[in-house]
Amino acid sequence: QEQLVESGGGLVQPGGSLRLSCTASGFGFRGYYMGWCRQAPGKGPEWVSAINSGGFMTTYADSVKGRFTISRDNARSMLYLQMVSLRPEDTALYYCVRYSYYNDLENRREIDLRGQGTQVTVSS
Repeated sequence: QEQLVESGGGLVQPGGSLRLSCTASGFGFRGYYMGWCRQAPGKGPEWVSAINSGGFMTTYADSVKGRFTISRDNARSMLYLQMVSLRPEDTALYYCVRYSYYNDLENRREIDLRGQGTQVTVSS
């Protein structure tokens, strides 16, 4: 069974840091573009970041650029999101996604698998 399971969320003060993890299973992880999305209460899904299959190409939403870092460990089928300088507006359910097709030039990001998510709350 293909599955993505996130962990690492929690409550953190503004300016704090968290590292999210995503464990992939049931498919050839190293062959896929992967990414993170988030959804805040009462808002639609927001794309956060993506990483190519080899881990050497990354892209970020302007709202997180310079503060978040995406990475992956293909040997362990793991995806990560290191978040620093967190802000209250980063509060959301963060979920890991697998892309069946990804091309920023074409503005196409087609998700075919997602996890249940892990909650991140930034508050004093």
